[in-house]
Amino acid sequence: MKKQVVKIQYNSPVVLGFAFLSLAVLILDTLTGGMSTVKLFSVYRSAPNDVFTYPRFVLHVLGHSGYSHYIGNMMMILAIGPALEERYGSKSLFWAIFMTALVSGMVHWLFFEGSMLLGASGILFMMIVMSSLAGMKSGCIPLTLILVLVLFVGGEIVDGVTVADNISQVAHVVGGICGAILGSAMRK
Repeated sequence: MKKQVVKIQYNSPVVLGFAFLSLAVLILDTLTGGMSTVKLFSVYRSAPNDVFTYPRFVLHVLGHSGYSHYIGNMMMILAIGPALEERYGSKSLFWAIFMTALVSGMVHWLFFEGSMLLGASGILFMMIVMSSLAGMKSGCIPLTLILVLVLFVGGEIVDGVTVADNISQVAHVVGGICGAILGSAMRK
């Protein structure tokens, strides 16, 4: 009887790469006393001529305020992301992450002076909505999509109006909108 060798498969390069890059940024944050995250991995109103302003529009999704913030986002991204990457392909998912980061970073930079945005929760919300669209059939709107929009995005809008916390509900809503647009476009 032959022993079967179990191999570890790098099954989702974009999702795993995103998780590992975010972990590296968190480690760098610890080593630099938070300076790297403020300088490169968060977005806030900075001068248009600041050389770091524009990379921050995208890089902010790699930064996290601490281990629990990182784990909260990555657990869900690692659970949802591989199925999306298998369904839509690595290249399409990469561009969906990039576009969602860019849009949420620009929205924050333009409209929210005096606050800083970092973290992958906008990406997570994009993935949640995209996964709800994955099983959509022509001419039908999945009930799961309606529930996701009502419960998650609707809840974020309510929280944004009624709760004073350090969570950017706008990034969640922007992520959800990007997920709906990109998920619909990638299905075709």
